[in-house]
Amino acid sequence: MDTKDQQIIRALQQNARMTNQELAAAVNLSPSPCLRRVRLLEKAGAIRGYAAIVDQKIVGYPLTVFMRIRLQQHSADIVMAFEDRIARLDEVMECYLITGEADYSLRILARSLEDYERFVRDEIHAIPGIASMDTSFAYSMIKQRFVFPD
Repeated sequence: MDTKDQQIIRALQQNARMTNQELAAAVNLSPSPCLRRVRLLEKAGAIRGYAAIVDQKIVGYPLTVFMRIRLQQHSADIVMAFEDRIARLDEVMECYLITGEADYSLRILARSLEDYERFVRDEIHAIPGIASMDTSFAYSMIKQRFVFPD
């Protein structure tokens, strides 16, 4: 990946709806080579897709919850079962394998405290192999970025 590819990615992170003509002008390329580079970046997996940035509160998900989970043991079957189940839960927006006391950190969206309680009781408690959970609720978002640092 060269500097021009990085410029293309940065421009698309700032506005993925721009036309190829606009993108080419923004990165100082002619349209054909620009489009060819975008297609190559998509094929290589550097660009995995395009999405709208939506206000979660306006669409009915005002609650952001951060949950840290520690597993009882780290055998392959327990880890795979946990990760497979988490991957299928739509409420889990992000899940990271982390270092420290917990094994995983999840960002979860919920419509209400009651909705979150139902999610924990029906979904999280149903996953075998969890030793402990620790939850924090976000009061407000201070910063959210979608453009990588230079």
